[in-house]
Amino acid sequence: MAGLAASKKLVVAISSRALFDLDESHRIFETEGKETFCHYQIAHEDKLLAPGFGFSLVKKLLAINKVGAGSPLVEVILLSQNSADTGLRIFNSIAHHQLDITRAAFTSGVSPYEYIPAFGVDLFLSSNADDVVKALTAGYAAATILSKAAAVDHHSEQLRIAFDGDAVLFSDESERIYQQQGLAAFIENERNSAKMPLPGGPFKTFLSALHHIQSHFDPNNSPIRTALVTARSAPSHERVVRTLRAWEVRIDEALFLGGMSKGAFLQAFGADIFFDDHKSHCESAAPHVSVAHVPHGIVNEG
Repeated sequence: MAGLAASKKLVVAISSRALFDLDESHRIFETEGKETFCHYQIAHEDKLLAPGFGFSLVKKLLAINKVGAGSPLVEVILLSQNSADTGLRIFNSIAHHQLDITRAAFTSGVSPYEYIPAFGVDLFLSSNADDVVKALTAGYAAATILSKAAAVDHHSEQLRIAFDGDAVLFSDESERIYQQQGLAAFIENERNSAKMPLPGGPFKTFLSALHHIQSHFDPNNSPIRTALVTARSAPSHERVVRTLRAWEVRIDEALFLGGMSKGAFLQAFGADIFFDDHKSHCESAAPHVSVAHVPHGIVNEG
């Protein structure tokens, strides 16, 4: 893959609240303050944390290293607003669940997004929407994990990741035309621009990193399968196909739904996680699969 070294790892950073269920301690932080929160975490540091919304995704990401030959293909890093002192409970839980996570940044209440470039992160997952917006504004792929549906425990050990197109994999330039001028103007623009590749969106680099891992395996035996699940339909599909071809990036499945609700299709695909910029699309898909909101583009402005 051009631009990616052969030894390039996929690096995913996740917040402690996305990895584990920290709702109780977070409630204490918000209602009783930081000092009480710190005392609570230290007093309970030997009490193991239950999995959070991003836990199963992290397990599948790390499992890729067991099927790959040679150097690890994936690394997961913890980026947490806890202090190192209160973070001891988190690392105890990481050890208990046998997650191969060794690197971390504990920032004591400060947003950890500034450490994303230092760690070489390809994707940042958090339950803190403000941190996610900061990361996206700085030019990094990031999303807010909103749910974990029971239905995601499916099929096999293969990691299945689904993406919306506009404002996620692609820029929101076409979405802006749709939002500001309507469907007819959008279709006319896409028909006239069919042979002009779309600019990349915030998740283009992450998709390229996934493709790089897939290139290590036979297509029929890859530990990762990807899908584009978009509200686009013909004739606006052509520009998408030509864009991915120009990027030399593989998408295993492409669903052009023409505005249909995405949840049932995501469940049929067996998505471990779905990334979409529309909060309403995330909410409708949440009963079916795990979803992550990408607060980027025109639908998230204001």
